[in-house]
Amino acid sequence: MTDSTHEPIATRNLDQYGSAELPWSRPRDILAADTPKADLTFFVATVRPDGRPHSAGVGAVWVDDALYFVSGPGTRKSRNLAVNPACTVSVRLRGVDLVLEGSAHRVTEAADLEKLAEVYRSGGWPATVTDEGFTAPFTAPSAGPPPWHVYRLTLHTAIGVATAEPHGATRWDFAH
Repeated sequence: MTDSTHEPIATRNLDQYGSAELPWSRPRDILAADTPKADLTFFVATVRPDGRPHSAGVGAVWVDDALYFVSGPGTRKSRNLAVNPACTVSVRLRGVDLVLEGSAHRVTEAADLEKLAEVYRSGGWPATVTDEGFTAPFTAPSAGPPPWHVYRLTLHTAIGVATAEPHGATRWDFAH
């Protein structure tokens, strides 16, 4: 998979109480450790063709310093991403609320899909690769029929607000 080393090119402290900047390694390491096994709920926000926002839960995993998520091809979020790949993904991690901003594009390479399917299987979802996507005996009730698309988020910006010590709020900017 591409872009396996992805460090911020700029960091900005957003904390109004004097706490130090949070290191990017804090949310990144939690994502790496907790997906796909922890009970995390990710929400992707996309833009409808008429400019209105849309938000929906997705199954997501962090692999090789990138976030991947699954969506049915007929869902509103997939249809939105086909027109405008700009999106955000939000999640509450252990001790950090995190918003990832960027653009999402389909993953269609068989080797990449196989690697991601293995990660999802390790978390209990029996995904298999078919027709440039995933299939499984079950998925979200609103996902529509398989095969389901897999997306990779190209990270532009992340904002983290610590909910546990050490506290702080930080914005990280990434090359894209």
